[in-house]
Amino acid sequence: MAQLASGTTVFTSGPVQGIWRMMRTPDDVLALMDTGADGVVAGVQDAGATFLAPIFDELTAVVCMSGTPSSHIGIVSREYHVPCVMATAFADGLPDDGALVEVDCTNDVGVVRAPA
Repeated sequence: MAQLASGTTVFTSGPVQGIWRMMRTPDDVLALMDTGADGVVAGVQDAGATFLAPIFDELTAVVCMSGTPSSHIGIVSREYHVPCVMATAFADGLPDDGALVEVDCTNDVGVVRAPA
């Protein structure tokens, strides 16, 4: 598996796989509310992105490009037991929406990979 990114693990959790969706606006969340968010790894830029609240319990994982484990998304991910990586840095840009990714929060450094 190719490593795409790394960041800070919010809480220890085994690897999960899901379909990457970059969530930029509340409209992105509304679209997922219609189809369901099961199996989705949500990418967000802002650690205070409260617009994920309506679908948080359905998400497979969250990958945030900013913040710390004590940021809003980190706190909510712990409450919902949704694996989360914060302050994530992608080496070669974000995955395309619809790509299969793995989020591994086994260690302090969380990793996002592209499964083979």
